[in-house]
Order: sequence, then structure tokens, then C-alpha cells
Amino acid sequence: MSMIKNVVQGLGVACLALGMNAAMAADKPALKIGYVNGWDDSVAATHVAGEILQSRLGYPVTLQAVEPAIMWQGVARGDLDVTLSAWLPATHGEYFEKLKDKVTVLGSNYEGAKIGLVVPENFAAKSIEDLNDYADQLDGKITGIDAGAGVMRRTEEAIKEYGLNLRLMPSSGPGMATALSRAMKADKPIVVTSWIPHWMFAQWKLRFLEDPKNVFGEAEHVDTVANPGLAAKAPEAEAFLKKFSWSAEEVGAVMLAIRDGASPEAAAKQWIEANPERVDGWLE
Repeated sequence: MSMIKNVVQGLGVACLALGMNAAMAADKPALKIGYVNGWDDSVAATHVAGEILQSRLGYPVTLQAVEPAIMWQGVARGDLDVTLSAWLPATHGEYFEKLKDKVTVLGSNYEGAKIGLVVPENFAAKSIEDLNDYADQLDGKITGIDAGAGVMRRTEEAIKEYGLNLRLMPSSGPGMATALSRAMKADKPIVVTSWIPHWMFAQWKLRFLEDPKNVFGEAEHVDTVANPGLAAKAPEAEAFLKKFSWSAEEVGAVMLAIRDGASPEAAAKQWIEANPERVDGWLE
């Protein structure tokens, strides 16, 4: 009887602990995370971090896709609690300069972010200044993305600075990737406007053309930027977000899974399940 009593008491304590954990989770504030609409790396990082915040730390999380300007303004105003999609110092530098007194940089979640002209690894040209020698092989064009994108503006500058006999052909992110895929399968040369992190670097062997005139700028970092109120509102969340940082291979794996048909939610959960030690390190 005493043994049964001890078991019952133990179960009672376990149930009480579970009840306390549930109550604690219920008391945690809801968090809103903004990410850049259409940016694959932004989608991947945000869904992985959001899933960890929700499933491991118990925060109700809403993910909101927005344009960059709205994202920065939302974090500054407190409409959004945080974003993991701040490209600095150049791409989002203008937003940061205007709002730096109203936001808190928690740290970099990806180092070595870069924009520029990308080619297959076996393409003969090493530098942007070499491209005129291969203009005929390239059909006289550089395959771009959406007109007006930062990398497109820099490419127009590069064409002038390097005196290239190539036309920049606007397309879209998916359109550029489709053109690249066709060229890779046919083993044909191609130059595309792109950036890293991007899933295509996990799919194919690619490289950036050297840019001796530094038209595309130095490598950047993707930062996690929060509303200053996050520290008091959700200290556990802030501590985790300060530690969250991953490699090109890691973010590339999630982006590639999404590209191959998985939903962002499913791809994030799959990556988290496959990398428990990595996740535990961020939560220590």
C-alpha cells in the first residue's frame, strides 16, 4: 500500500509540475516576428526561430511577411517584436540610420551575406571585368531578378563601371533560378544577379565573380533586430535570439527543402528534429 501511495503521490507531483508548466506557457506573451516577403533566407530563418520559440520556449508566435521598410518601421514602433532579416551595413543601412535609436541589435544570425554576380564554378571568367570576353557565350545578357531590387541597381552600376557589353534582363527570383537551372543542366555559361544565403548554393556549385572595383560592396551580415521592449516582455525569447546564428549549409538545407516542396513550417520542424544538439546550444 505504501508503494502505491508513493506512486500516486509521484503522479500527483508530476501532474502539478505539468500544470505549472502549462500555466507558465499560458502566461507568456504573444510575439510577432516580421520577415521580408519573398526572401528565401528570411523565410527559413524566421520559421526555424519561430518554431523554437513556440515549441521549446512556449511563446505564442505570429510570423508576418512584409516589405523591408514596413518591417523596420514595425519593429521600431513595437508593432513587430523582432526581425531576423536585417541586412547590414549596406542593404538595409538607410533604414538602420533612420531608426537606430528605436531598435536594438541583438546580434548577427548569419555572417558573410553578399550580393553580386554569380556564375557556375566551371565558368572561365573569374572577374566582372572579364565578362566582355564571353559576351557571345552569354548571349549578351545578365539574367536579373525584380527591377528595382538592390542587386539590380548595383548591376546597372557595374555595367557602366566595367564598360560591359551586356544587357541586364529583369526577371524575378524564381525566374532567375529557373534560367540558372536550365543552364546548369545544359552545362552552358550564365551570369545571374544573386546573393548568399540562397538555396541555389546548396543545389549547385556556384561562385561570385570577383569585383575589384567593389561596386557590390563588402560582405554583409544578417542581424536580429528587436524592439527595445522585448527584453522586459520576453527575456527568455531575447536570450535565445541573441544566440541564434547559423551557417550557409544550415540555412541552405532549409531553403532547399522549401524549394523542393515542403512548407516553411514543415521544413523548419524537420531541420529542428534533425539538429537537436544545435538547438540545445542556442537554448543553454
